[in-house]
Amino acid sequence: MDVTIYIVGIFVGVFALVVGAYWAVIVVPERRGQVSVRRRLKWDIPMTGSLEGRLLKKPQVLSRIQSLNFVLGRLEGFSGPLKELIEQAGVGLTVGSFVLLTSALFLGGLVVVQWYLGVWWLGLVAGAAAGIAPFVVVNQLRKTRIRQFEEQFPEAIQLIARAMRAGHAFSTGIKMAAEELPPPCGLEFKALYEQQNYGAPLPDALRSFAERIPSLDARFFVTAVLTQREAGGNLAEVLDRLAAVMRERFRIKREVRVKSAHGRITAFVLAGLPPVLAVLMLSTNPEAAKTLITDPLGIRMVAVAVVLQVVGTLIVRKLVDIQY
Repeated sequence: MDVTIYIVGIFVGVFALVVGAYWAVIVVPERRGQVSVRRRLKWDIPMTGSLEGRLLKKPQVLSRIQSLNFVLGRLEGFSGPLKELIEQAGVGLTVGSFVLLTSALFLGGLVVVQWYLGVWWLGLVAGAAAGIAPFVVVNQLRKTRIRQFEEQFPEAIQLIARAMRAGHAFSTGIKMAAEELPPPCGLEFKALYEQQNYGAPLPDALRSFAERIPSLDARFFVTAVLTQREAGGNLAEVLDRLAAVMRERFRIKREVRVKSAHGRITAFVLAGLPPVLAVLMLSTNPEAAKTLITDPLGIRMVAVAVVLQVVGTLIVRKLVDIQY
C-alpha cells in the first residue's frame, strides 16, 4: 500500500510541477502583457463583457473546468485531433471529460492491481490498458458511424439528383436530404446546409463536409460537385452514376467482410485468449501465478510472451485487413 501511495504521489507531483511551470512561464506573462496593454490604451471594458459576445466568435469549450479548458486550448496539437475523433464518433463528451476519464481509469487500474498483487510494474501495465480502453471504444464508435454514413450516402445522393431533376436547386436538395435521412447522414447534410445557408461559400462548405467525414465516398461527392461547378454539365446524371458506383463499392465491402470474418474472429480469439487466461489464473490461484510476476525469470518470460503476443496480433491483423 505504501508503494501505491508513493506512485500516486509521484504522479500528482509531476502533474503539479508541469502545470505550475506552464502557469508561471506562459500564463502569468501573458496576463501581465494584457494588463499592460489595457492600461496604455486606457480601456476599461473587460475582455469578457458584452462587447466580446457581440463582436467575436465564442471560443470552443474543451472542458467545463476553466483551468483545464485553458491548458487544452493551448495544446492544440493534442486537443485538436482528439476533438476531431470525438466529433466523428458522435460521442457527447468534451475533450476535458475524455482526458479526465482516461486519467481516472489509468489511476484506478494502477491502484487496484497494486493493492491486490503488490507488483508496481504490473499495476502500470494494467493502468495503461485501462487508460487505452476509452480510445479503443471511441475509435470503434467512429468506425461504426462512418460505416452507417457510407451505407446511407448513396440514397442521399440519389435524393439530391431527383430533387434537381424536379427543378430544385442543389442547396434545396441538400436540405431535403438533411430532413429525410436518419442520422448520421442526415445530421451531416444538415450541417452542410446550415453552413452554406448562413453565408459560407458552397465550395468551402463542401470541403468542410469532406473533412468532417473521413470517407472516400464523401470526397468523390465533393470532387464531382466542384468539378461540375467549374466545367459545367448535368450534375443530376453525374450524381446518379456516382451513387451507383458507391453502391457497388459498398456491396464489395460487405462481401469482403463476410469472406474475412473467419480470419478476423480467429485473430480476436487468439489475441484475447492469453490475457483472459492470465486474469483467471491470478484470480483463482494467485499464489501459483505470482511466480511469473515476482521471480526474475518469470518476469523475463512474461515480457517475451507479451512481445510475441503483440507481434502475432499485428501480423494476423495485417493478413485479415483487406484494402478495398
